[in-house]
Amino acid sequence: MGTFEGRDYFTDAGIVQDPAPYFTALRAKCPVLREPHHGAVVVTGYDEVLDALNRPSDQFSNCVSVAGPIPPLPFEAEGDDIRAQVEAHRAELPWSGHLVSFDGPKHAEHRILVTRLITPKRLKQNEAYLIGLTDRLIDGFIAKGRCEIVSEYAHAVSTLVIADLLGIPDADRAELLELLGAPPTQIDGDPDDKIGPDPLTHLHDRFMRYLSERQADPQGDAMSELANSKFSDGSAPDVEVLARLASFLFGAGQDTSARLIASAVRILAEDPALQQRLRAERHKIPDFLEETLRVETPVKVNFRLAQTRTAVGEAEVPAGAIVMNSLMAANRDPAHFERPDSFDIDRPGLREHLAFSRGLHACPGAPLARLEARVAIERLLDRLADIRISQAEHGPAEARRYDYEPTYMLRSLSALHIDFTPA
Repeated sequence: MGTFEGRDYFTDAGIVQDPAPYFTALRAKCPVLREPHHGAVVVTGYDEVLDALNRPSDQFSNCVSVAGPIPPLPFEAEGDDIRAQVEAHRAELPWSGHLVSFDGPKHAEHRILVTRLITPKRLKQNEAYLIGLTDRLIDGFIAKGRCEIVSEYAHAVSTLVIADLLGIPDADRAELLELLGAPPTQIDGDPDDKIGPDPLTHLHDRFMRYLSERQADPQGDAMSELANSKFSDGSAPDVEVLARLASFLFGAGQDTSARLIASAVRILAEDPALQQRLRAERHKIPDFLEETLRVETPVKVNFRLAQTRTAVGEAEVPAGAIVMNSLMAANRDPAHFERPDSFDIDRPGLREHLAFSRGLHACPGAPLARLEARVAIERLLDRLADIRISQAEHGPAEARRYDYEPTYMLRSLSALHIDFTPA
């Protein structure tokens, strides 16, 4: 592992700033290996990650998908099949009350309640709001000739768009922008924000109120549809179950989009020729965003728990092992992507990246994230000329300084300051 020998991925702030070389070093050693600090089986090869993501839940459970090996399992794995142990202790695991940690039929039944909300028709309706929103946000900073993209644009766009899709009242939206807590799997800060059994509890009462109101008086929005939804057997979910779904959809619905928008603006601001090309060839903006997803993968890793003894690639994986699938590493695997560290919006197979994961737990909000990012970038390119990185904040081109949120799961710029000329 070269210079990474002895360094702990889960606590090393230096790796947070530039994780790609760490994953490259691991892949060069072996595409599947066990790291020494927490015992996680790290998967970095494209084919191996794809294999792991497509395994059924009776082999690889999603119950540790957010926090991975921190904290450790609340039990000692016994034997080559720990499925009974997992079920007995599932409620003790972080995020156990949310869709992202469900398995099997329970996951399928709850996931379909969410996917019904993100339809092409609803996305088309949401696009009109999105265009108006991005213009209002740009109006707020365009006269200054500068902007901090993460807070003034990317975070606001993604959060307010999911709020609109759900039908959250206008009067509550600004407050909800402030209620979203620290990122999961943060390296420092309040441990409850990364390992609590339900870190979104602070949103539940609010969403229970919204849902109860929509059950009594449907408004034709996504929240009303969720409030009056049924499982496949015709039974109605408890309102507390729906509140957890709604709060997770709201919290997760802005994560990937905000990170994608910020990374896309950083890449654009570093490349004037690319800006010029995308203004002239607007049909290439979706391709640009796919390559951004590949190179700056918003969710660096996700986790699975091996419930039975198995193998990934040529490596044995014992029951009870935490498997860390590095989506970022897979997206830069030279065995699958030619010149993987080069940014190329003309490369073949642009959508072969794994940024939205794959398999039964692939991100259900991917169409919304793509829509938000496309419109956000289109409106910036239409209204801002000569977008450039602020040297006062980030240093000269030959010595840029960017800070990323201290989380081992997400690739998230803390701030991005740009200068520009109003178009």
